[in-house]
Amino acid sequence: QVRLVESGGGPVQAGGSLRLSCAASGRTFSNYAMGWFRQVPGSERQFVATISWTGRSTNYADFVKGRFTISRDNAKNTVYLQMDALKPEDTAVYYCASATSYSGTNSRELYDYWGQGTQVTVSS
Repeated sequence: QVRLVESGGGPVQAGGSLRLSCAASGRTFSNYAMGWFRQVPGSERQFVATISWTGRSTNYADFVKGRFTISRDNAKNTVYLQMDALKPEDTAVYYCASATSYSGTNSRELYDYWGQGTQVTVSS
């Protein structure tokens, strides 16, 4: 059974930083790309960042480029999202997901396992 568990969310002031972690189990973590998405109530879940199975290739949504960094440690079966220069509009539930292939993707439909989410709240 594949399990993804996010941690590291919480309240933070605008301009601050948080690092989200996602611990994976139940499949060979290093064989699959990983991604981070976020969702606010009443809106669709939106792509934030993705990383290939080796970690050599990354891609970001335009609204986080230069502020967020995705990384992974295959030895620890963990993917990270370093979030800097946070803005109030970054407030959302953040989800990590495991892709169906080794290439990173921004397509929600190409992820088959999801974590339960972690709340990030940025105050002004």
